[in-house]
Amino acid sequence: MMSHERLRLGIVLFLVCVGGAFSLGVAASSREGAVAPARDPLYVAECGSCHFAYPPGLLPARSWEQMMNGLERHFGENAEVSGATGKALQSYLAANAADRAGEGKARKFLASVRPGELPERITTTRYFVNKHREIPRHFWEKNPALGSLSRCEGCHVRADQGSFDEHEVRIPGVGRWED
Repeated sequence: MMSHERLRLGIVLFLVCVGGAFSLGVAASSREGAVAPARDPLYVAECGSCHFAYPPGLLPARSWEQMMNGLERHFGENAEVSGATGKALQSYLAANAADRAGEGKARKFLASVRPGELPERITTTRYFVNKHREIPRHFWEKNPALGSLSRCEGCHVRADQGSFDEHEVRIPGVGRWED
C-alpha cells in the first residue's frame, strides 16, 4: 500500500516537473519576438498620453538622451516636461535602453545600429526597416487607422506587452500578415 502511494506521488511530481519545464520553454520561445514593455507609470502617463509608449529597448540610451534633450521640437511638437519629470524619464529610458536591456528584440535593434550612430526614430533602424520592407506601403501609409509605421500598436496586437512577434500582426483593413 505504501509503495503505491509513493509511486503515485512520484508520477505526480514527474508530471509537474515536465509541465513546468514545458511552460518555461514556451515562455522563452514566446519572448523571442519580445522586448520589455514600457512599465514605468510616469513614462506611460507622460509619453503615452500622446503616442504609444515605446519600449525603451528599441533604441540605444544615446538616442533616448538626445530625444529627451530636444523635447521642445519632438517630431514637430513641443513636448517639454518639467526638470524633475524630465530627469526621471531620462533615467528610466537610459536604464532600459537597447544597450542596457540585453534581451530578445533589444539585442537585435541594437545590433542594427552602428557604433556612434544616433537614430532619432525606431522606424529608421536597420532592423526595423528590414522587418517591415515587405509590407506594401499603401497598407500603412494610406490606411486611416495607421498612416505611419510608427503606430506599432496598430498592427502588433500585443505591442503594449512588448510582443512584436510577426505571427501576431493584424493590419487594419487587411488582416493577418505573414512574411
